[in-house]
Amino acid sequence: MTDMLVRLYDLPPAAPLLQRLAAGGIVCRRPEAYERSAVLAFVRTHFPQWADEAAVALSRAPATCYVAAYGDQVVGFACFHAARPNFFGPTGVAEAYRRRGIGAALLLCCLHAMAAEGYAYAIIGGVGPAAFYERVAGAIVIPGSEPGIYRNRLQLPGG
Repeated sequence: MTDMLVRLYDLPPAAPLLQRLAAGGIVCRRPEAYERSAVLAFVRTHFPQWADEAAVALSRAPATCYVAAYGDQVVGFACFHAARPNFFGPTGVAEAYRRRGIGAALLLCCLHAMAAEGYAYAIIGGVGPAAFYERVAGAIVIPGSEPGIYRNRLQLPGG
Protein backbone atom coordinates (compact mmCIF):
# COMPACT_ATOMS: atom_id res chain seq x y z
CA MET A 1 0.00 0.00 0.00
CA THR A 2 1.26 3.42 -0.93
CA ASP A 3 1.68 6.59 1.14
CA MET A 4 0.01 9.92 0.41
CA LEU A 5 0.90 13.55 1.11
CA VAL A 6 -1.51 16.28 2.28
CA ARG A 7 -1.00 20.05 2.23
CA LEU A 8 -2.07 21.10 5.72
CA TYR A 9 -2.13 24.79 4.81
CA ASP A 10 -4.93 24.15 2.28
CA LEU A 11 -7.45 22.02 4.19
CA PRO A 12 -11.21 22.35 4.00
CA PRO A 13 -12.86 23.32 7.30
CA ALA A 14 -14.03 20.55 9.62
CA ALA A 15 -16.79 22.61 11.26
CA PRO A 16 -19.60 21.93 8.75
CA LEU A 17 -19.11 18.16 9.06
CA LEU A 18 -18.81 18.32 12.83
CA GLN A 19 -22.01 20.37 13.12
CA ARG A 20 -23.95 17.99 10.87
CA LEU A 21 -22.76 14.97 12.89
CA ALA A 22 -23.53 16.69 16.20
CA ALA A 23 -27.10 17.32 15.02
CA GLY A 24 -27.39 13.54 14.71
CA GLY A 25 -25.92 12.88 18.14
CA ILE A 26 -22.35 12.07 17.04
CA VAL A 27 -19.55 14.10 18.61
CA CYS A 28 -15.92 14.07 17.43
CA ARG A 29 -13.32 15.04 20.00
CA ARG A 30 -10.02 14.10 21.61
CA PRO A 31 -10.49 11.42 24.26
CA GLU A 32 -9.47 12.10 27.83
CA ALA A 33 -6.79 9.98 29.53
CA TYR A 34 -9.44 8.26 31.63
CA GLU A 35 -11.19 7.08 28.44
CA ARG A 36 -8.15 5.21 27.09
CA SER A 37 -9.50 1.76 27.99
CA ALA A 38 -12.82 2.43 26.24
CA VAL A 39 -11.09 3.63 23.06
CA LEU A 40 -8.63 0.73 23.04
CA ALA A 41 -11.46 -1.74 23.59
CA PHE A 42 -13.24 -0.32 20.54
CA VAL A 43 -10.08 -0.53 18.42
CA ARG A 44 -9.27 -4.08 19.59
CA THR A 45 -12.82 -5.20 18.82
CA HIS A 46 -13.23 -3.58 15.39
CA PHE A 47 -9.65 -3.03 14.15
CA PRO A 48 -7.28 -5.28 16.15
CA GLN A 49 -4.42 -4.79 13.69
CA TRP A 50 -4.24 -1.11 14.71
CA ALA A 51 -4.38 -1.48 18.50
CA ASP A 52 -0.63 -0.92 18.99
CA GLU A 53 -0.61 2.37 17.10
CA ALA A 54 -3.79 3.54 18.83
CA ALA A 55 -2.15 2.78 22.19
CA VAL A 56 0.79 5.00 21.23
CA ALA A 57 -1.49 7.89 20.24
CA LEU A 58 -3.50 7.51 23.45
CA SER A 59 -0.36 7.52 25.60
CA ARG A 60 0.45 11.11 24.64
CA ALA A 61 -0.85 14.13 26.51
CA PRO A 62 -2.90 15.43 24.89
CA ALA A 63 -3.79 12.31 22.95
CA THR A 64 -2.88 12.40 19.27
CA CYS A 65 -6.18 10.76 18.55
CA TYR A 66 -9.76 11.78 17.94
CA VAL A 67 -12.83 9.68 18.55
CA ALA A 68 -16.39 9.79 17.31
CA ALA A 69 -18.89 9.03 20.05
CA TYR A 70 -22.59 8.35 19.95
CA GLY A 71 -23.71 8.91 23.52
CA ASP A 72 -21.16 7.13 25.66
CA GLN A 73 -20.09 4.68 22.92
CA VAL A 74 -17.05 4.99 20.66
CA VAL A 75 -18.07 4.54 17.02
CA GLY A 76 -14.87 5.68 15.29
CA PHE A 77 -11.29 6.78 15.86
CA ALA A 78 -8.40 8.41 14.04
CA CYS A 79 -4.78 8.82 15.16
CA PHE A 80 -1.77 10.88 14.19
CA HIS A 81 1.87 10.82 15.31
CA ALA A 82 1.37 7.11 16.08
CA ALA A 83 3.53 5.11 13.65
CA ARG A 84 5.85 8.06 13.02
CA PRO A 85 5.83 11.80 13.70
CA ASN A 86 3.81 13.66 11.07
CA PHE A 87 1.95 10.51 9.97
CA PHE A 88 -1.84 10.30 9.96
CA GLY A 89 -3.41 6.96 10.85
CA PRO A 90 -4.66 4.50 11.69
CA THR A 91 -8.34 5.27 11.48
CA GLY A 92 -11.59 3.37 11.40
CA VAL A 93 -15.34 3.67 11.86
CA ALA A 94 -17.64 0.90 13.10
CA GLU A 95 -19.43 -0.69 10.17
CA ALA A 96 -22.89 0.34 11.38
CA TYR A 97 -21.82 4.02 11.40
CA ARG A 98 -20.10 4.25 8.01
CA ARG A 99 -21.22 6.48 5.15
CA ARG A 100 -22.24 9.32 7.48
CA GLY A 101 -19.14 11.51 7.16
CA ILE A 102 -17.56 10.33 10.41
CA GLY A 103 -14.32 9.21 8.76
CA ALA A 104 -13.99 12.52 6.93
CA ALA A 105 -14.65 14.50 10.11
CA LEU A 106 -12.07 12.50 12.10
CA LEU A 107 -9.51 12.88 9.31
CA LEU A 108 -9.99 16.64 9.17
CA CYS A 109 -9.84 16.98 12.96
CA CYS A 110 -6.49 15.21 13.01
CA LEU A 111 -5.07 17.10 10.04
CA HIS A 112 -6.13 20.46 11.50
CA ALA A 113 -4.48 19.49 14.81
CA MET A 114 -1.27 18.69 12.94
CA ALA A 115 -1.44 22.04 11.15
CA ALA A 116 -1.92 23.78 14.52
CA GLU A 117 1.32 22.15 15.67
CA GLY A 118 3.12 23.89 12.81
CA TYR A 119 3.34 21.13 10.22
CA ALA A 120 2.88 22.20 6.60
CA TYR A 121 2.40 18.66 5.24
CA ALA A 122 1.22 15.32 6.61
CA ILE A 123 1.88 11.80 5.41
CA ILE A 124 -0.91 9.25 5.30
CA GLY A 125 0.84 5.91 5.59
CA GLY A 126 -0.18 2.65 3.97
CA VAL A 127 -3.33 4.03 2.35
CA GLY A 128 -6.18 1.76 1.44
CA PRO A 129 -8.92 4.09 0.06
CA ALA A 130 -6.82 6.63 -1.87
CA ALA A 131 -9.88 8.19 -3.54
CA PHE A 132 -11.33 9.03 -0.10
CA TYR A 133 -8.18 10.93 0.96
CA GLU A 134 -7.99 12.70 -2.41
CA ARG A 135 -11.62 13.83 -2.13
CA VAL A 136 -11.67 14.85 1.53
CA ALA A 137 -8.20 16.36 2.01
CA GLY A 138 -6.67 16.79 -1.46
CA ALA A 139 -4.06 14.10 -0.74
CA ILE A 140 -1.72 12.97 -3.49
CA VAL A 141 0.15 9.69 -3.88
CA ILE A 142 3.86 9.81 -3.01
CA PRO A 143 5.65 8.10 -5.92
CA GLY A 144 7.81 5.15 -4.91
CA SER A 145 6.37 4.99 -1.38
CA GLU A 146 5.14 1.41 -1.57
CA PRO A 147 5.53 -0.57 0.71
CA GLY A 148 6.60 2.34 2.92
CA ILE A 149 7.33 1.99 6.64
CA TYR A 150 5.13 -1.08 7.06
CA ARG A 151 7.50 -3.45 5.27
CA ASN A 152 9.33 -6.15 7.23
CA ARG A 153 6.66 -6.21 9.94
CA LEU A 154 7.12 -8.54 12.86
CA GLN A 155 4.39 -11.13 13.19
CA LEU A 156 2.73 -12.64 16.25
CA PRO A 157 3.65 -16.28 16.85
CA GLY A 158 1.35 -18.47 14.79
CA GLY A 159 0.27 -15.45 12.71
